[in-house]
Amino acid sequence: MKKYVSALLVSISIIAAVFSFTCSFQTEVHAEDNGEGELVYVIPIENEVERGLEAFIRRTTTEATENNADHIIFEINTPGGRVDAAEYIGEILQDLEIETTSFITVKALSAGSYIALNTDNIYMKPQTSMGASGVINSDGTAADKKAQSAWVASMRGAASSKDRDPLYAEAMANAEIDLPEYGAPEGDFLTLDANNAVEVEYAQGIVSHRTELLSTLSLSDAEIIKTEPTPAEDLARFLTNPIVVPILLSLASIGLIVELYSPGFGIPGSIGIASLILYFYGHIVAGLAGYEAIVLLILGIVLIVIEIFAPGGILGFIGIGAIVASLFMSTDNPGHMAMSIAIALIASIIVAVILFKTIGLEKGVFRHVILKDSTTTEQGYVSSVNRLELIGQEGISVTPLRPSGTAEFADERLDVVSEGAFIDVDTPIKIIKVEGSRLVVRKITR
Repeated sequence: MKKYVSALLVSISIIAAVFSFTCSFQTEVHAEDNGEGELVYVIPIENEVERGLEAFIRRTTTEATENNADHIIFEINTPGGRVDAAEYIGEILQDLEIETTSFITVKALSAGSYIALNTDNIYMKPQTSMGASGVINSDGTAADKKAQSAWVASMRGAASSKDRDPLYAEAMANAEIDLPEYGAPEGDFLTLDANNAVEVEYAQGIVSHRTELLSTLSLSDAEIIKTEPTPAEDLARFLTNPIVVPILLSLASIGLIVELYSPGFGIPGSIGIASLILYFYGHIVAGLAGYEAIVLLILGIVLIVIEIFAPGGILGFIGIGAIVASLFMSTDNPGHMAMSIAIALIASIIVAVILFKTIGLEKGVFRHVILKDSTTTEQGYVSSVNRLELIGQEGISVTPLRPSGTAEFADERLDVVSEGAFIDVDTPIKIIKVEGSRLVVRKITR
């Protein structure tokens, strides 16, 4: 038990150290002083759109606002991502009083096109594209009509807020819009190349690089501050990826299950605890989880440890409930979290069944809570005296045997049972079998 308590204390210490380490990261910026003039922030939007990106955008735009920046340029190269994260980013951009420009360097698809539509200006490199914004579920199927309708409305709203024709934004998310002249006949989502984007007045122009963009925006003499995600934010973006979350939870549950079947506390348990720590680390950095979720997680782990060594049932169920509650408190997508927990549960059940069949309950923590000792004849324990020496002795029934009763053998009265037939009092009998305390007799026929 001391090993498990020590492991628990170490885990709590690691959690505290990790989150202290997280708080120590400062904003990473690179200044390019091109002379005295306006201040421009360059913020990259790369890879998938998820809540970790939202946290990065919120931090850097807040910094730009506090430093009285004159312009913010978002350099976009993304295949899209989570709709909810894109909508939160859109809210951040709409609330900015600083002029904003999207500079599409490769592609701004799906959620990326929505983010671009929420900025004041859009410029594109040659051979870049934006659009193809249909809502797709995590399993690759089209979202339900309710989700699609809401997303189409969001796309139209983003375009209209910046005085762009909402028809093309809707066509990016609604395949029923027929725009064959732009390569999107009915049944296909609209994707605009740089020339088409300029033609429909979604993009203000086509530029080859950032220097040309700054010149076009009359910001050639501006001081440029290029922001980059901190290592913590990079890690958080990876850890909050919808694909990574169920993997982390599965590793956590499998690691802890395997640890239950292992003596002491070793690699499996360490992997399980590390996976949980990484999950909450990423979600706290991304702004999805608060420290109350960590407190609930630690409480749940403590209750489960107590339940292992003081079985009762209630504390264990409360502990499991606390851990599950902490997971839901750290997400903004309960449906995806429920699916992730279900995947982890199925994986842990499969592993538990395999371990039970191959290892049994002879090792690990179960050896402390399952009674394995037994009293055997080899150890000198007997449930009763097995008097085999009585076999063959003759006596007389003292009471009628119906079929049990009392008989006397060499001045010793014993409880006996007949083979099944009735035997009257004072009848000669003989012991034919001894089964522990059970003496079987038979009537003697002269």
